[in-house]
Amino acid sequence: MPESKSRKKATYTPPPAKSSGPKVNAPWFLPVMLGLMILGLVWIVVTYLTQSQYPIPGIDQWNLAIGFVLIIAGFSMTTRWR
Repeated sequence: MPESKSRKKATYTPPPAKSSGPKVNAPWFLPVMLGLMILGLVWIVVTYLTQSQYPIPGIDQWNLAIGFVLIIAGFSMTTRWR
């Protein structure tokens, strides 16, 4: 019975080199993130203390929504923080 020809195995190729190091955020990222969260908190506190008259008079309870949007924007930035 004839023998089959042996197959050549592919030579080992190492995986591609990884990037030169961990990615870092811009220097402004952390202050903006914390600033949005603190500004949102202050906005809500002022709204409660002034019975929805300030920081923007005339929009009443929408001041709470603005404060929560600021806080949510700050927390959403935490998902990109490295």
